[in-house]
Amino acid sequence: MSNKISVLVIGCGNMGASHATAYHNHNGFEICGLVSRGKSKEGLNRSLGSNYPLFSDFKEAILNTKPNAVCISTYPDTHEEISLFALENNCHIFLEKPIAADLIGSRKIIEKAEEKNKKLVVGYILRHHPIWKEFIKESKKLGKPLAMRMNLNQQSSGETWDVHKSLLASLSPIVDCGVHYLDVMCQMTESKPLSVSAIGVRLSDEVPNDNYNYGQLQIRFQDGSVGWYEAGWGPMISETAFFVKDVIGPKGSVSIVSDDDVFEKDSDNLENHTKNNCLKIHSSELDENHKFVSPNKKIIYDEDPSHQDLCDNEQEFFYNSIVNDEDLKSHMEDAYKSLQIALACDEAVKKSNTVFLD
Repeated sequence: MSNKISVLVIGCGNMGASHATAYHNHNGFEICGLVSRGKSKEGLNRSLGSNYPLFSDFKEAILNTKPNAVCISTYPDTHEEISLFALENNCHIFLEKPIAADLIGSRKIIEKAEEKNKKLVVGYILRHHPIWKEFIKESKKLGKPLAMRMNLNQQSSGETWDVHKSLLASLSPIVDCGVHYLDVMCQMTESKPLSVSAIGVRLSDEVPNDNYNYGQLQIRFQDGSVGWYEAGWGPMISETAFFVKDVIGPKGSVSIVSDDDVFEKDSDNLENHTKNNCLKIHSSELDENHKFVSPNKKIIYDEDPSHQDLCDNEQEFFYNSIVNDEDLKSHMEDAYKSLQIALACDEAVKKSNTVFLD
């Protein structure tokens, strides 16, 4: 392998631009081209102050540039086709979540990556956030079972609502966003998920008839733990309590909060999706007078990485997985499992019943 890993960026919207910026600034990567169907690639080239080759067709781009790796940040219903073509052409893959729009496509991608002995990293950005790692660590001190409460609602308008409407053509919010938080719940419990229930509602005529732009899921685990996750997209979505990250156990609770307990109400801003530099820890221990033994603790961390910092972390992980030939079997299977649960939740919405997991 040459000193630098050549990478082709496919999809130049919000996430693609952030990943391209990470590659542009990384000493181990060299961008060999930018691919998008629209004009976002030209704008990205300008913002990077670069003159990277531009392409509208991903197949042409892969065949012409022969990259070592591709970064795929397109809509989920395109992931299978692009990933399989890239793998057939001996590329490592960084793939934005979810792996694909369905489980069959996801399994095909994983199996092809294993067959070709290529790395497949899925963009689970919270796995690269130092405060989220601490959040999971503290949750494991609360005893069992756990009650996990999480949401991420986005009051979107303009271009962001256009993006959400495009996503809604193939996925619901509780699938697209829910995979992150289901992955977190699985890490917290380290237990087998047993069943899911969910509700959803279509709040706009602009949403496809067979989909919904607000949903909530509930999940049960073998150890008795339970969790819920809520997600909504659109101009009608409330910003009241749009960011809830809270876990309760027999020994107390832990929550992600900002250091002043107030997040700026701008749920459309990606920075507010990852703005978490403080944990609030509560102990349930009582003294002989049934009073709390200790007051709540707030641990404020010096590091509060930006969205770009986290994308940089993801690409460092991708780089290391390639140069160190790291085993990504568990990483891929975890990404598959969280999508399997999220799609079961989607099924529960559409069939109005509880879905039991294998």
